[in-house]
Amino acid sequence: MPNKTKFNQELQRFERLDEKDEAILNKLDEFIILLEQSELDSENIKKIKGRINTTIDNKLAAKDSIQEIKELALSDLDKMDQLDKLEILLKNNKFDSADTRKLNIKLGINRIMKGIIGLLFVTLGFAMIIMPAPPYFEMFTIYYFNINDGVTLMDLISLIIVAVGTYIMINALLNLKTDE
Repeated sequence: MPNKTKFNQELQRFERLDEKDEAILNKLDEFIILLEQSELDSENIKKIKGRINTTIDNKLAAKDSIQEIKELALSDLDKMDQLDKLEILLKNNKFDSADTRKLNIKLGINRIMKGIIGLLFVTLGFAMIIMPAPPYFEMFTIYYFNINDGVTLMDLISLIIVAVGTYIMINALLNLKTDE
């Protein structure tokens, strides 16, 4: 029974989250009506505008905070110092799952694009090997199998392109964190 009540409490908490958004919108409408009815001077209006802009900027800065937390986790600081700084970051910033979901989608698209680019490199390299090239493009032959055929410099360049494409694909698929 305790698990069922906890589940119901979680559902009620999620329902209240939707009500929060509605409450904020209602308060915003009330605020706009109050501003229209008030007789504030320009100095007070500038102060109010500054406070609103600061609050909105802080809310939007939560995306940058995720990166700060990643950098903190990868830093060479003592674990206690990391915990202290993490506590400060969490107190100053509000996070929700939408922020991390957006970041994960962005990273996923990045990995897919790397995989596609790697596949294009591999395809180009094999196409350069298989397709016949004009004699002036073949440059010179490094190793002869017979008088008319051998391994050319262009074949070696094509193999390098295939190797680079394979590396990019493996890097994207295994999600190696070289650039993060």
